[in-house]
Amino acid sequence: MSTNSKPTLVSLARELGVSRQTVSNVINAPHVVKPETRERVQHAIDASGYRPSALGRALRSSRSMNIALRVHQRTDEINGTVMDRFLHALTDAAQDRGYRIVLFTGRDDASEFRELEAMHSNNGIDACVLTGTTVGDTRPGRLLDLGCPFVAFGRPWGALPGEHSWVDVGGASGTRDATRALIERGHRDIGFIGWTTGSGTGDDRRSGWAEAMAGVVDDPASLNVQVDIDGVTSGAHAARELKARGATAVVCASDSLALGAYPVFENPADDFIPVVGFDDTPVARALGLSSCAQPVEDAARFCIATLLALLSKKDADPADFQQILDPRLVVRQRHGA
Repeated sequence: MSTNSKPTLVSLARELGVSRQTVSNVINAPHVVKPETRERVQHAIDASGYRPSALGRALRSSRSMNIALRVHQRTDEINGTVMDRFLHALTDAAQDRGYRIVLFTGRDDASEFRELEAMHSNNGIDACVLTGTTVGDTRPGRLLDLGCPFVAFGRPWGALPGEHSWVDVGGASGTRDATRALIERGHRDIGFIGWTTGSGTGDDRRSGWAEAMAGVVDDPASLNVQVDIDGVTSGAHAARELKARGATAVVCASDSLALGAYPVFENPADDFIPVVGFDDTPVARALGLSSCAQPVEDAARFCIATLLALLSKKDADPADFQQILDPRLVVRQRHGA
């Protein structure tokens, strides 16, 4: 292909020896293309720098080529970086497929649904991504009734597996691995700092710690401290309480809580800090704190692939697109990873 000409579906198909429709299917409906063909065509698309015309696709398909996402207000400058990564990866994955992410804000879940309903009824969006799912969340059911395709980054707490598409990160597996890593380092009295029972995500992360602690100490519940607010101050108060109860190490539901526990459990004579957070934020990396890294880029790619499959295949069952991704425990020391 000439380096001076802009690649098109026709030129790509001619170069690869396939039909124009095959190239189009790889972009718009990859599930209908054989894996070996899909991989070869996608490689050529990536190498050529080809980008489908959003306007042209919208006119041909009667779609807006827009996917909506509500942007939540940050509660601190630490854990918000996780959603920053998710947003960037989601935008990147959507752009590669000719779609755009439409951002909007909402005071609460009710206002979020009203915005989505308005955009969908005006053909302003083709689908949406939900985040921050909670116990008793009404948004999935209302979107199913509305007929707006969607995928949630967060499982339907209390209603598993649910009737809609979702992807989530396994908090239990992360905190279980974290607790076991501390046990291998000789700790037995390992505390847990998490959110008040009923938060869904918090309960999931606490359950992994509890599983790993079963049989390690007589009363693991005595080493469980719950906080109402996620943050450094809450983490520090809880850490001091746990240390008074005899804890020598702690697993936290977030890096914000871990940052608060850090000075309480650090030992100047030991480069390893017996505190493990969750989210593997830049702050954790800078301080040498161990943490559970969320594969948010994989989650974002799953969301876009799922929405495109639901949009391109009318009989696709949303319940067929549900997945839990495992986090990766990153063990660090202050003077080296």
